[in-house]
Amino acid sequence: MSSETDHDLFADVDLGWEHRKNRIFLGIIFAASMFGVVMLALLLFDVATDLYVGLTEYNINLVDFLTRDGSRREELSGFRGAIVASIMLMVLVTFLAFFVGVGSAIYLEEYAPDNRITRLIEANLANLAGVPSIVYGLLGLAAFVNGVGMGPILLAGAIALGLLVMPIIIVSAQEALRAVPDGVRNGSLATGATQWQTIRNVVLPAAMPGIMTGTILALARAIGETAPLIMVGAIFINRMPRGPFDRFSAMPTQIYNWANEPSQHFIHLAATGIVVLLSFLFVMNLIAIYIRHRYETEI
Repeated sequence: MSSETDHDLFADVDLGWEHRKNRIFLGIIFAASMFGVVMLALLLFDVATDLYVGLTEYNINLVDFLTRDGSRREELSGFRGAIVASIMLMVLVTFLAFFVGVGSAIYLEEYAPDNRITRLIEANLANLAGVPSIVYGLLGLAAFVNGVGMGPILLAGAIALGLLVMPIIIVSAQEALRAVPDGVRNGSLATGATQWQTIRNVVLPAAMPGIMTGTILALARAIGETAPLIMVGAIFINRMPRGPFDRFSAMPTQIYNWANEPSQHFIHLAATGIVVLLSFLFVMNLIAIYIRHRYETEI
């Protein structure tokens, strides 16, 4: 009886057309995926070509490039100040965003009641993670550079980038905390541990690999952002910053400045800087993949 009913249900279905639709859909999503891969390959090929021309025809020395500060003279210009500024930015952003972000995630997941206000805060955090970066640059310009009177210093850029990545860190930390089984929490509480002892000694160690992975990926986004730094005034500085209250020019803004110069030599310097920046991003992503892989293996 059941087989006859199933036969009646599919009697009017053209299975050949259904299979063709499935193949068409598979072809569309494959083409969409390959489009992104091909565009990325073309961009990398263009950068690699400019780098090769710069090394061979314009005699760009990588050692000098990495050990000299910026200069208006193309033959003397280097990337050291921009590299140091970007590293200092990442250190400051980590201190500004990591503890606040993880603390907020702990409160929302472990302490905050499940009510409409909490759900509204979480929805807004998810929306803030997708806000264009230039908005955070405008916020940094209005609130800190001009409002507080900091000026275009490295600390102002770090605050703008910290505000940019903080929602990402909070969301990724929340996901890592949710991944910890409730049985682990209940087992700790059953032994007489307080809620804070359970969070500190049981939940956080289990969630920390996921938290660290999300934080590293957020910092990898921050290190390549240009718009917030341009808005706070990190345009061109031909010296290495000595502290958080110095003016600066980070790797993305230095590349942006070189790319706008009419001289072809500066264009090839920009390509060399792009390769250095991509190397930083590649290493940061490798670290995140390693932490995630090790965490999944232990689980």
